[in-house]
Amino acid sequence: MVVDREMRSLLEQAALALLGYIQDSSDGFRILVRDSPVASEGGTFSSLLGEIARRVEHILGREFAARDYDTELAALFSQSLVGMVALTGQWWLEVRSPGKDEVAAHLVNLAWNGLSHLEHEPLLRRVR
Repeated sequence: MVVDREMRSLLEQAALALLGYIQDSSDGFRILVRDSPVASEGGTFSSLLGEIARRVEHILGREFAARDYDTELAALFSQSLVGMVALTGQWWLEVRSPGKDEVAAHLVNLAWNGLSHLEHEPLLRRVR
């Protein structure tokens, strides 16, 4: 489906963009992360991630509506996706292995294959 290919391409571009920034501006990224308290409102890594998550939420909301998923969950999923890439980026900043493209491919694989099989009403399967 064309829409699915376009969405996956957007996800790939987003992951590569953040990892590219980390690779090319490592010192700036370290400063953003280090000097960014979670509750801070402006000009920080936290506020930047919040803005990115709001944009992702808009995209996911549209896609959720088209697939008959609860659009109210778009905010939760956007925070999850942005957080996944950002935290992986922080880790990757220190280890630098595997390479950027491989890290992005694994992030996209996890996000895409997880999202492509969402249950409409997920339940936890507790092991007793």
